[in-house]
Amino acid sequence: MAKPPAEVRFPGDKNRRRRVRVRGIKQASKEIQRRLEANLEALIDDPEVFVPEITGELGKISLFGPKDRMALTLREIGVVASKRHDSKWLRKRMVKKGGDTVCRALAGCLLASSEDDLSTVSVFKHALYGNASFLRRGNGKQSHQVGIQNFTHTRLRLLVWDDHAKSGQFFFSWDGGFICTGTDPSAPSEWVDWALDNASATLSGEDVRWSVGLDEDIVRDGRMTEQGWLRLRFSDDMTVGFSQASLTKTAEPLAQSIAITMMPPNKLGDICDASWMWRPEGWPEDRPLPEEGRELLGEALQAWLKMSLEDDSLARNCRNSILNSITDGYVTGSSWFADEDRDGFLGHMSGTSEERRAIACILDSLEGGIQVRSDGVVLSLDERVVRLEDSSCHPVLVALWPQHGMTVLEELFGLSGEEGERVHDRQAKRKQGFGAFLRELNESLNTAQRLDRLPWQTSSLPTPLDFADRLVRRAADDGIAATVSLARKGKGLEAAMGWAWLVVHERTESDAWRFDEDSRDKGGDWVPALQALWDAADALLLKDNIEAVEDYGAAMGWLAEVSGSGPLP
Repeated sequence: MAKPPAEVRFPGDKNRRRRVRVRGIKQASKEIQRRLEANLEALIDDPEVFVPEITGELGKISLFGPKDRMALTLREIGVVASKRHDSKWLRKRMVKKGGDTVCRALAGCLLASSEDDLSTVSVFKHALYGNASFLRRGNGKQSHQVGIQNFTHTRLRLLVWDDHAKSGQFFFSWDGGFICTGTDPSAPSEWVDWALDNASATLSGEDVRWSVGLDEDIVRDGRMTEQGWLRLRFSDDMTVGFSQASLTKTAEPLAQSIAITMMPPNKLGDICDASWMWRPEGWPEDRPLPEEGRELLGEALQAWLKMSLEDDSLARNCRNSILNSITDGYVTGSSWFADEDRDGFLGHMSGTSEERRAIACILDSLEGGIQVRSDGVVLSLDERVVRLEDSSCHPVLVALWPQHGMTVLEELFGLSGEEGERVHDRQAKRKQGFGAFLRELNESLNTAQRLDRLPWQTSSLPTPLDFADRLVRRAADDGIAATVSLARKGKGLEAAMGWAWLVVHERTESDAWRFDEDSRDKGGDWVPALQALWDAADALLLKDNIEAVEDYGAAMGWLAEVSGSGPLP
């Protein structure tokens, strides 16, 4: 007799049993096994235990015309129930491609109920409905098998009826019941109360409900508030109010937390009406909001009801729907001002008087309307309306400066040409705060205008009078401290004039060593005349005494005489 072939062994193979992990299954805990066993026993005793109570009217089952899907399912459930102890029949039904999909899953679940080993289970994971363990048998949809085997779970049991919900039927599940209202979207009051009690926002009240930030009277009377609030009115006349603050602090999306126990969950808008209770500050109470705004507002609310708009974005979207539809007056932030109240509009904006003047200058130059978004985008509008999403002057001027900055420089400061373009480009690159920029520009131009009062240009004066004139101009523009370094750097006669300047302003204590004896002697003789020159300059340039121009001319003549500079030009 031939010997059997030698056993082939591979490196590392010690004939040990290898564990193979299969995705989607796990070893069930004792608690999970007990729960599944109890549910499956109840299912085998009553195969219709997972079916909701039917409160709506069912259509007839006809060979011709449309067929009611729920009626068809209920009829076939009865067939499957009659075969619940026939394992052979159940095995064929649970893999059959045709027929009702719910009954295909039911056949697999009934077959699982006859098994003794419940230690290995499949794992179902869903973003909205959570995780669950179940016994997967046959080709039925996993979600259907999960819902049937977890028929006591308020959320999971809804999954069985997803296809029926798509065909237009409504299901409501709560701790005290599970019903199907057919094609009637009227939610039972018991479900509304339970769903609101379990919503992600805490509510007070009974016949009227409200969140933190509101009170019963506001919600009952439907009054507008400064921040705005969301009103939901259900088919059973329950009215609920959610403040803006409550919408920003939800752990679970509010619409989802309410609609997750109904099927289909994206039809929350069919069982309640949503309103955003807000109007812009300053908008007349007897004036209706623009029709376009009401339409856009409705679209935003429907998007929220369908869980495609986040809670913390709802208020902003609702406000923008209204604000961006206004076609007259002035809109800034969340406030509206009539055409004749431009001063009120500008006064409402936060910023300096110079910034408000700049914005007013730009508005005067516009031929149509304008919108400045908070992201800096500037839009031209056909309607004569000004919409500024920011109520602060600086971000508005940052957005408008590239196109309208030259208008501001020319109209308010008389700057144009190359000089204006230089100032415009410098601010565009630096993006300095506009309050400081406009104030400094105004001060520098005022200083330049004051310096124009001096009767001579520096370049027209002989030495060292030109140096004295430079010191005067620098002191008027930047202050005395800025002239000390300049006074130290003079040579020859300029050094003597620098010394005289330091003596006049009592700044010689630590600088005597910098000047030779000859410069100190000459400069000391010029001090009285230079003192008279500075006194006249101080009155003329810093104290706006126009008559001091004659004193300045006389003092410069005196300084020319004592310094030997010759006649003045």
